[in-house]
Amino acid sequence: MPLVYEELHRLARRYMAGERPGHTLQTSALVNEAYLRLVDVKNLNWQNRAHFFGVSAQLMRRILVDFARSRRSLKRGGETVTISLEEGPIASRARGADVVALDDALKSLAEIDPRRSRVVELRFFGGLSAEESAEVLKVSPETVLHDWKLAKVWLLRELSVDNANEA
Repeated sequence: MPLVYEELHRLARRYMAGERPGHTLQTSALVNEAYLRLVDVKNLNWQNRAHFFGVSAQLMRRILVDFARSRRSLKRGGETVTISLEEGPIASRARGADVVALDDALKSLAEIDPRRSRVVELRFFGGLSAEESAEVLKVSPETVLHDWKLAKVWLLRELSVDNANEA
C-alpha cells in the first residue's frame, strides 16, 4: 500500500501543480479521496499496474471536476479552478483552461472518438506513458501516440472556441 499511495501522491502533485495559486484542495486531500474511492471498488479484477493507474486517473479527474463544479456553484459566476495542460501545443495556448471546460471537451471528444478521449485521460490525468496507456487500451504505443497527438489538437481547438465564445 505505501508504494501505491506514493505513486498516487506523485500523480496528485502533478495535477495540483497546474492549479491556480491558493487552490483550497490540497494534494493529500486529492490522494486520500482517490484512495478511499479505490478501496470502495468491489469486484474489480486489477489486470496490472497500468490498469490500476488508469482507474486512478478517472477517479482523480472526477474528484477535480466535482470540486470545480461545487466551487463554481457557490456563487453566480463562481470561482474557476484552472489547470495547465503541460504537454504539446495545448500547454502553450490553453494555459487558462479550467478543469470543467476540459472535462466538457473530453466528454464531447468521447462521443466522437472514445479511445482518443481515454488516451487523454490516461496520459494527462493518469500520468501514464504511451506504453502503459497502450497496455490498458490493448493497442500499440504508436496508436496511442497518434491518438494523443490528434486529441491534443482537437482539444486545443475546442477549448479555444469555448474561450472565444466566453469573451
